[in-house]
Amino acid sequence: MSSDTKSQILNAAEVLFSEHGFGDTSLRAITSHAGVNLASVNYHFGSKKQLIQAVLQRYLAKAMPAIQQQLDDLLHRQSKPSVESVFASLVQPLLSLNQVRPGGTAIFVRLLGRGYSESQGHLRKFITHHYGDSLKTLVHAVHLAVPELSPAQIFWRLHFAFGTFVFTMASSKALGDIAEADYHQRVRVEDIIQLLVPYISSGVGAPQMAAANTESSVLDIA
Repeated sequence: MSSDTKSQILNAAEVLFSEHGFGDTSLRAITSHAGVNLASVNYHFGSKKQLIQAVLQRYLAKAMPAIQQQLDDLLHRQSKPSVESVFASLVQPLLSLNQVRPGGTAIFVRLLGRGYSESQGHLRKFITHHYGDSLKTLVHAVHLAVPELSPAQIFWRLHFAFGTFVFTMASSKALGDIAEADYHQRVRVEDIIQLLVPYISSGVGAPQMAAANTESSVLDIA
Protein backbone atom coordinates (compact mmCIF):
# COMPACT_ATOMS: atom_id res chain seq x y z
CA MET A 1 0.00 0.00 0.00
CA SER A 2 1.44 3.38 -0.96
CA SER A 3 1.65 6.63 0.96
CA ASP A 4 -0.63 8.05 -1.74
CA THR A 5 -3.33 5.62 -0.66
CA LYS A 6 -2.91 6.70 2.94
CA SER A 7 -3.21 10.36 1.95
CA GLN A 8 -6.30 9.60 -0.13
CA ILE A 9 -7.96 8.01 2.88
CA LEU A 10 -7.02 10.88 5.19
CA ASN A 11 -8.22 13.49 2.69
CA ALA A 12 -11.55 11.74 2.19
CA ALA A 13 -12.03 11.11 5.91
CA GLU A 14 -11.39 14.69 6.98
CA VAL A 15 -13.88 16.04 4.44
CA LEU A 16 -16.62 13.62 5.47
CA PHE A 17 -15.89 13.90 9.19
CA SER A 18 -15.99 17.71 9.07
CA GLU A 19 -19.22 17.76 7.04
CA HIS A 20 -21.17 14.92 8.66
CA GLY A 21 -19.47 14.21 11.98
CA PHE A 22 -17.49 11.24 13.22
CA GLY A 23 -20.45 9.17 14.31
CA ASP A 24 -22.46 9.59 11.11
CA THR A 25 -19.55 8.88 8.75
CA SER A 26 -19.05 5.20 8.00
CA LEU A 27 -15.84 3.56 6.86
CA ARG A 28 -17.76 2.46 3.77
CA ALA A 29 -18.50 6.11 2.91
CA ILE A 30 -14.83 7.00 3.39
CA THR A 31 -13.52 4.16 1.22
CA SER A 32 -16.06 5.03 -1.49
CA HIS A 33 -15.05 8.70 -1.41
CA ALA A 34 -11.34 7.81 -1.45
CA GLY A 35 -11.69 5.15 -4.16
CA VAL A 36 -10.03 2.45 -2.04
CA ASN A 37 -11.14 -0.76 -0.35
CA LEU A 38 -11.73 -1.41 3.34
CA ALA A 39 -8.56 -3.47 3.59
CA SER A 40 -6.59 -0.27 2.87
CA VAL A 41 -8.12 1.46 5.91
CA ASN A 42 -7.40 -1.54 8.13
CA TYR A 43 -3.83 -1.77 6.84
CA HIS A 44 -2.95 1.88 7.39
CA PHE A 45 -5.02 2.71 10.47
CA GLY A 46 -6.43 -0.42 12.08
CA SER A 47 -9.73 1.07 13.24
CA LYS A 48 -12.06 4.02 12.79
CA LYS A 49 -10.86 5.54 16.09
CA GLN A 50 -7.26 5.42 14.94
CA LEU A 51 -8.28 6.96 11.61
CA ILE A 52 -10.01 9.83 13.45
CA GLN A 53 -6.88 10.39 15.52
CA ALA A 54 -4.67 10.31 12.41
CA VAL A 55 -6.86 12.92 10.69
CA LEU A 56 -6.44 15.29 13.65
CA GLN A 57 -2.77 14.42 14.09
CA ARG A 58 -1.90 15.82 10.65
CA TYR A 59 -2.89 19.24 11.94
CA LEU A 60 -1.94 18.89 15.60
CA ALA A 61 1.61 17.85 14.73
CA LYS A 62 2.10 21.17 12.96
CA ALA A 63 0.06 23.48 15.18
CA MET A 64 0.85 22.38 18.71
CA PRO A 65 4.68 22.64 18.67
CA ALA A 66 4.31 26.09 17.10
CA ILE A 67 1.78 27.13 19.76
CA GLN A 68 4.13 25.88 22.49
CA GLN A 69 6.99 27.90 21.01
CA GLN A 70 4.88 31.04 20.69
CA LEU A 71 3.69 30.77 24.30
CA ASP A 72 7.21 30.04 25.58
CA ASP A 73 8.50 33.12 23.77
CA LEU A 74 5.67 35.25 25.15
CA LEU A 75 6.21 34.10 28.74
CA HIS A 76 9.94 34.64 28.38
CA ARG A 77 9.32 38.26 27.37
CA GLN A 78 6.47 39.03 29.78
CA SER A 79 5.95 37.77 33.32
CA LYS A 80 2.36 39.03 33.23
CA PRO A 81 1.10 38.88 29.66
CA SER A 82 -2.22 40.35 28.57
CA VAL A 83 -5.03 37.95 27.75
CA GLU A 84 -5.06 39.27 24.19
CA SER A 85 -1.35 38.58 23.75
CA VAL A 86 -1.92 35.00 24.92
CA PHE A 87 -4.63 34.38 22.32
CA ALA A 88 -2.74 36.31 19.66
CA SER A 89 0.04 33.73 20.11
CA LEU A 90 -2.31 31.10 18.67
CA VAL A 91 -3.09 32.93 15.43
CA GLN A 92 -0.05 32.16 13.26
CA PRO A 93 0.14 28.47 14.28
CA LEU A 94 -3.53 28.11 13.36
CA LEU A 95 -3.15 29.93 10.05
CA SER A 96 -0.12 27.77 9.20
CA LEU A 97 -2.51 24.81 8.90
CA ASN A 98 -3.48 26.10 5.47
CA GLN A 99 -0.09 24.71 4.45
CA VAL A 100 -1.23 21.20 5.38
CA ARG A 101 -4.27 21.45 3.11
CA PRO A 102 -5.99 24.35 1.35
CA GLY A 103 -8.49 25.65 3.89
CA GLY A 104 -6.76 23.58 6.55
CA THR A 105 -7.38 26.06 9.38
CA ALA A 106 -11.16 25.97 8.94
CA ILE A 107 -11.18 22.19 8.43
CA PHE A 108 -9.14 21.60 11.59
CA VAL A 109 -11.40 23.78 13.74
CA ARG A 110 -14.52 22.07 12.39
CA LEU A 111 -12.98 18.69 13.20
CA LEU A 112 -12.15 19.84 16.73
CA GLY A 113 -15.71 21.05 17.13
CA ARG A 114 -17.06 17.71 15.94
CA GLY A 115 -14.89 15.87 18.43
CA TYR A 116 -15.97 18.18 21.22
CA SER A 117 -19.72 18.13 20.51
CA GLU A 118 -19.85 14.39 19.81
CA SER A 119 -18.00 13.50 23.03
CA GLN A 120 -15.21 11.58 21.36
CA GLY A 121 -13.50 10.60 24.61
CA HIS A 122 -10.63 8.86 22.85
CA LEU A 123 -9.73 12.13 21.11
CA ARG A 124 -9.45 13.98 24.40
CA LYS A 125 -7.17 11.25 25.74
CA PHE A 126 -5.13 11.30 22.53
CA ILE A 127 -4.66 15.06 22.55
CA THR A 128 -3.93 15.18 26.29
CA HIS A 129 -1.40 12.36 26.01
CA HIS A 130 0.51 13.93 23.13
CA TYR A 131 0.00 17.63 23.77
CA GLY A 132 -0.94 17.92 27.43
CA ASP A 133 2.11 20.05 28.22
CA SER A 134 1.15 22.63 25.59
CA LEU A 135 -2.41 22.79 26.91
CA LYS A 136 -1.05 23.30 30.44
CA THR A 137 1.17 26.11 29.16
CA LEU A 138 -1.88 27.82 27.64
CA VAL A 139 -3.84 27.56 30.90
CA HIS A 140 -0.80 28.78 32.84
CA ALA A 141 -0.44 31.79 30.53
CA VAL A 142 -4.10 32.68 31.05
CA HIS A 143 -3.64 32.35 34.82
CA LEU A 144 -0.68 34.75 34.69
CA ALA A 145 -2.79 37.20 32.68
CA VAL A 146 -5.77 37.06 35.08
CA PRO A 147 -4.39 35.70 38.38
CA GLU A 148 -7.55 36.68 40.26
CA LEU A 149 -9.51 33.93 38.49
CA SER A 150 -9.82 30.53 40.10
CA PRO A 151 -8.93 27.37 38.13
CA ALA A 152 -12.66 26.64 37.82
CA GLN A 153 -13.36 30.07 36.36
CA ILE A 154 -10.49 29.70 33.90
CA PHE A 155 -11.91 26.31 32.86
CA TRP A 156 -15.33 27.78 32.14
CA ARG A 157 -14.03 30.84 30.35
CA LEU A 158 -11.73 28.81 28.11
CA HIS A 159 -14.67 26.49 27.39
CA PHE A 160 -16.81 29.47 26.35
CA ALA A 161 -13.95 30.91 24.28
CA PHE A 162 -13.42 27.60 22.50
CA GLY A 163 -17.13 27.26 21.80
CA THR A 164 -17.28 30.75 20.32
CA PHE A 165 -14.24 30.08 18.18
CA VAL A 166 -15.48 26.73 16.88
CA PHE A 167 -19.00 28.00 16.12
CA THR A 168 -17.67 31.03 14.27
CA MET A 169 -15.10 29.09 12.26
CA ALA A 170 -17.61 26.38 11.40
CA SER A 171 -19.86 29.12 9.99
CA SER A 172 -17.05 31.17 8.45
CA LYS A 173 -18.15 30.76 4.83
CA ALA A 174 -21.77 31.68 5.56
CA LEU A 175 -20.66 34.62 7.72
CA GLY A 176 -18.35 35.81 4.98
CA ASP A 177 -21.20 35.70 2.46
CA ILE A 178 -23.44 37.71 4.80
CA ALA A 179 -20.70 40.27 5.49
CA GLU A 180 -20.14 40.76 1.77
CA ALA A 181 -23.85 40.96 0.87
CA ASP A 182 -24.98 43.18 3.76
CA TYR A 183 -21.89 45.23 4.65
CA HIS A 184 -19.74 45.05 1.48
CA GLN A 185 -16.92 43.44 3.44
CA ARG A 186 -14.80 40.71 1.89
CA VAL A 187 -13.32 38.68 4.74
CA ARG A 188 -10.92 35.77 4.76
CA VAL A 189 -10.54 33.13 7.46
CA GLU A 190 -7.54 35.02 8.85
CA ASP A 191 -9.63 38.21 9.05
CA ILE A 192 -12.29 36.41 11.08
CA ILE A 193 -9.67 35.01 13.47
CA GLN A 194 -8.20 38.48 13.95
CA LEU A 195 -11.70 39.78 14.76
CA LEU A 196 -12.24 36.96 17.24
CA VAL A 197 -9.05 37.49 19.28
CA PRO A 198 -10.04 40.76 21.05
CA TYR A 199 -13.62 39.54 21.53
CA ILE A 200 -12.60 36.25 23.15
CA SER A 201 -9.85 37.98 25.14
CA SER A 202 -12.35 40.43 26.63
CA GLY A 203 -14.57 37.60 27.78
CA VAL A 204 -11.78 35.52 29.31
CA GLY A 205 -10.29 38.58 31.03
CA ALA A 206 -13.58 40.09 32.22
CA PRO A 207 -13.91 41.05 35.91
CA GLN A 208 -15.12 38.35 38.27
CA MET A 209 -18.82 37.93 38.89
CA ALA A 210 -20.11 40.42 41.44
CA ALA A 211 -22.25 38.10 43.57
CA ALA A 212 -20.15 36.79 46.45
CA ASN A 213 -21.86 33.41 46.58
CA THR A 214 -22.05 32.78 42.82
CA GLU A 215 -18.85 30.78 42.56
CA SER A 216 -19.59 28.59 45.57
CA SER A 217 -23.13 27.85 44.41
CA VAL A 218 -22.35 27.25 40.73
CA LEU A 219 -18.69 26.47 40.17
CA ASP A 220 -17.94 24.33 43.23
CA ILE A 221 -20.71 21.76 42.75
CA ALA A 222 -19.16 18.30 43.07
